[in-house]
Amino acid sequence: MIINSHHNKILKNLNILYIEDEASIKENVKKTLELFCDNVYDEECIENAKKTLEKNRIDIIISDINLPDISGIDFIKQLRMIDKTIPVIILSAYTDKNYLLEATKLKLVDYLTKPIDFKSLNSALNKCVDEILDNSRYIISFKNNIQYNVLHKKLIDSSNDKEIALTSKELTLLELLIKNSNRVLSTDELKTSIWEDEFEATDSALKNLLNKLRKKIGKESIINISSVGYRLDY
Repeated sequence: MIINSHHNKILKNLNILYIEDEASIKENVKKTLELFCDNVYDEECIENAKKTLEKNRIDIIISDINLPDISGIDFIKQLRMIDKTIPVIILSAYTDKNYLLEATKLKLVDYLTKPIDFKSLNSALNKCVDEILDNSRYIISFKNNIQYNVLHKKLIDSSNDKEIALTSKELTLLELLIKNSNRVLSTDELKTSIWEDEFEATDSALKNLLNKLRKKIGKESIINISSVGYRLDY
């Protein structure tokens, strides 16, 4: 797992749903979560949590196990029938082997024991970012009011809420740059990944494709590192 400014930037723009029925704990943990993320929804029971899920885009779920209506584990079991990839962190006042076995089956990102320390929470949230990137669940905002929904693979002009059409090659290039936005991609790596036919994978073809994508997401959004390659800036 790579923990860097790239992960922190992503976390800032994500929506977290935090479920905890003990008011004092909920208040303290929410304040900590808000250091990482601007949008934290906190609920005290699963019934309210489900309503929040219906009304909002939620990227990460953090839930206590012991809740007043149904357990956090049972809630995640229900959730996994609908959504198999959303990152989930489970919290518990104690470590129980049976719960740990259930957690393994439910593909949880982490199982944290209370009281939660800053370092463990930070690590768990960064694991969630890795999951989001691996599963292509993310909305990226560029500097010119253009947003890309990685989940639905749609480029949107947020100033008028209109979709901007992408060709298959432009989409492939954008996805490559997003997935590797923590590093510079060489021209050879880009050409090999985009074109199956090596005779089509010319420098001019790549330059033409880069220019077309830049017109749609903003010229400054794709940075050229001289003699090295390209990386995404957003």
